[in-house]
Amino acid sequence: MSLKAFHIVFIGTSALLASGFAVWLINGFAAGGNALQLLAGISSAIAASGLVVYGIRFMRKLKHVSML
Repeated sequence: MSLKAFHIVFIGTSALLASGFAVWLINGFAAGGNALQLLAGISSAIAASGLVVYGIRFMRKLKHVSML
């Protein structure tokens, strides 16, 4: 696996993990949690969005580099 392919897989996995963490925290807040859970959930959702944007920019920048 090339460094480019590993990077794409790692960024995708990180974005999914951050999204799942955000959902978990926001659901915890909705079930009677405190404001810190909401703040952490929103921060995690922003981080997941940033990772998706970064992944797209990375793919565009290195579209000429082989995946091998």
